Amino acid sequence: MTESTNQQKPEQTELALSLLTVPFLGALFGSRSLLDGLTSLGEASEEIFRGDRLPILHLEQHNDIEIKA
Repeated sequence: MTESTNQQKPEQTELALSLLTVPFLGALFGSRSLLDGLTSLGEASEEIFRGDRLPILHLEQHNDIEIKA
């Protein structure tokens, strides 16, 4: 009886390990993809809000002054 339980334990361990490998790898690659997506989203939001703090340039008035000088 002890021999049969000892033989089943490695099989159960191998089965559990093989069943948990796919979700673990999926979570690993999914977290990497999520990190890349959030980084891209952060960079895009920086580009959107960067223009809010810049002064408004009046290029037409600036060109008139240069022509007259």
